[in-house]
Amino acid sequence: MHTRRIVDDETFRRLCRARDYAHAYFASPIDTRILAQEAALSVWHFHRLFTGTFGATPHDFLTELRIGRAKQLLASGSYSVTETCFEAGYSSLGSFSTRFRDVVGLSPGDYSRQVRRVFGPAAPARSQFIPTCFLSLYAGLE
Repeated sequence: MHTRRIVDDETFRRLCRARDYAHAYFASPIDTRILAQEAALSVWHFHRLFTGTFGATPHDFLTELRIGRAKQLLASGSYSVTETCFEAGYSSLGSFSTRFRDVVGLSPGDYSRQVRRVFGPAAPARSQFIPTCFLSLYAGLE
């Protein structure tokens, strides 16, 4: 099946540069305006092209990166929920907890407890990269 390309090569490179910037600095206070500047596009045009090219809005992409990092930190057992909030790029514990629950299905504290229950407290290095589907299946969350 032939699919139509949304952007030309130069625009794709600029979108990738913005995506890479988001990946490198997701814990910093960045937003769509900063990413659009990185891609040298207007905010509206950048949002539309980014979403069409990568299948997620810039905000959703940043959220995915931040929540993924939060899950790693909570699974390590070395960070409190508050420390995780700030390390993952959130500035408000309330908004972090709400967003984490919306995405993961558990509060950050419950997620951390489930990881320890399933994998034990003595093995934090093994529990850093746990797919949510795996945790849900073995922790009886489904």
